[in-house]
Amino acid sequence: TVISPDPNLRINQVAVPVYIAKTLTFPEVVTKNNIEYLREAVRNGPDVHPGANFIQTENGNGLKRYLKYGDRVKIAKEMRHGDVVERHLRDGDVVLFNRQPSLHKLSIMAHFAVVRPWRTFRFNECACTPYNADFDGDEMNLHLPQTEEARAEAIELMGVMHNLVTPRNGQPLIAAIQDFITAAYTLTSRDTFFTRETFMQTCAMMFEVACSDTGMAGEMVEKIVLPEPAISRPCRLWTGKQIINVLLDPDGSKKWTVNLQGKTRIFTHSKQFPGSAEMCPVDGFLVIRNSQLLCGRLDKSNIGGEAKGSIFYVLLRDYGPSAAVIAMTRLARLCARFLGSRGFSIGLNDVQPGLQLRALKEDVVKKGYQECDANIQDFASGLLQSQPGCTPEQTLEAVISGILSKIRDDCGQICLQELSRNNAPLIMQWCGSKGSKINVSQMVACVGQQIISGSRIPDGFEGRSLPHFAISASKTPAAKGFVQNSFYSGLTPCEFFFHAVSGREGLVDTAVKTAETGYMQRRLMKALEDLSVQYDMTVRTSTNAIVQFCYGDDGLDPAMMEGDGGSTGNPVNFSRILLHTKAICVGSADSYCSLDTLKSATDHLILPESFKLALIDFLSKQELTK
Repeated sequence: TVISPDPNLRINQVAVPVYIAKTLTFPEVVTKNNIEYLREAVRNGPDVHPGANFIQTENGNGLKRYLKYGDRVKIAKEMRHGDVVERHLRDGDVVLFNRQPSLHKLSIMAHFAVVRPWRTFRFNECACTPYNADFDGDEMNLHLPQTEEARAEAIELMGVMHNLVTPRNGQPLIAAIQDFITAAYTLTSRDTFFTRETFMQTCAMMFEVACSDTGMAGEMVEKIVLPEPAISRPCRLWTGKQIINVLLDPDGSKKWTVNLQGKTRIFTHSKQFPGSAEMCPVDGFLVIRNSQLLCGRLDKSNIGGEAKGSIFYVLLRDYGPSAAVIAMTRLARLCARFLGSRGFSIGLNDVQPGLQLRALKEDVVKKGYQECDANIQDFASGLLQSQPGCTPEQTLEAVISGILSKIRDDCGQICLQELSRNNAPLIMQWCGSKGSKINVSQMVACVGQQIISGSRIPDGFEGRSLPHFAISASKTPAAKGFVQNSFYSGLTPCEFFFHAVSGREGLVDTAVKTAETGYMQRRLMKALEDLSVQYDMTVRTSTNAIVQFCYGDDGLDPAMMEGDGGSTGNPVNFSRILLHTKAICVGSADSYCSLDTLKSATDHLILPESFKLALIDFLSKQELTK
């Protein structure tokens, strides 16, 4: 059926409509532990959830009885151990969830079912990326494994918790997206403050009301320790950063201790801002010490996917997938509700250029056009110097393309300087939730050059692209598809036509590429489907032919690598572990401590002995203890 979002569900849950839950059944064998609730299910029958559709008794010669007809009360009373009841799907059942096209193993994963009213499948938006799902009418499939063994295998091998990272390069695929990133970015800005009432209300948003048995027992938080206010006078105020402290350590027990630091997407630390990176004027350097967010704003680089420096990745590596899933679920609930009460939307005001921006843009376009005209005149009079390996015509195209792309880049740069820091498209671009500089500049300043097959719009008529242009002006920017208007100011008829032309090419490309990649994927899968890693660590085919003596030539699983790959990629991120060790055991990540202190400190780390020895060796060589 159709899918829709629900940030209140955990990452590993899926809401199943009652209608479907009454159709899908699980054959459960009657034992002394479950006989009472199965009797209740049989009495309810096929039409009342939770009920049962069929029963197969031991002395019934293997025949199933349909429970819609007959005396269900009598059948329930006569039930014996060993009978098989095909009961309805219910809360906590393990189901396989899939979206086509299934292009990698993460396109089908195991979730825990939660039966809900209405007619759509619902799941947390953080789990969209592996399925490549969105909610514009996508449909997905649900399968209910039919044996206890299949359920166990589904949880362990296909469970969402065990597939948070992609096997391609070990980057997290299941992480905060879009709205969640925008909300976290806004929440952790330096000018977000809460009174005691609003702070507690916001903290309460991230926790479950009641604990259930669907996959993660013990997520219910019994108490929240209120941190000291950041501002005491003239009134007590808490910051948005302190809410993240509560998210990571609600009751002050330090069950998980996160230590992390790194640049965010808006980091501008350079020579013009002397001093340490932590004092970045736009709060662009993230520092988390012992689960306390000290500075920096959350954005795609530290809570989104495709980054090994994210909070969830650190939790996954240090405390296992359960910790990462719980933190992600809390963040999803918090962000959805925070944005719901605060509001975040785009209006015409966000894309309306000011007078200064318009004047600057017109100036940039005018100068660019003059340069283009000068080059066209040089070409016509034979004075244009040809580039190496190019004809004069190719040289003219290359020069003009360079000038026109610079116009769009310059307009985009003007936009970023002119627009308010509260501008919604700009916020989304900064935090990485959606969009780019080009999207913003096309809406506000200038759409730019339209490209077909890697070059400007070709001539469709004799010597010109459209009959609207004179043959003498056939090489000017306007005649070759340069759109100087923005989407706000509106395109002229010729500009609109050129824009539609390149838009059409994009659509055709998409359709053709999908077919080609699909066929290529199929050929690869048919060629590689029988490869497996044997007990001697060789990769072999079904006929026992050796393809590799060691998987990937190094025997390492990409999903377990903490480094970013390449020649410098380590299986373990030693510098982060050093930071973590010092913060926990010494009290400060920056203070001096001797090698002996660090050696004793590594005893507290939950690491294999070989890793501890490698870490100490790393510390000695790098002389980081100084």
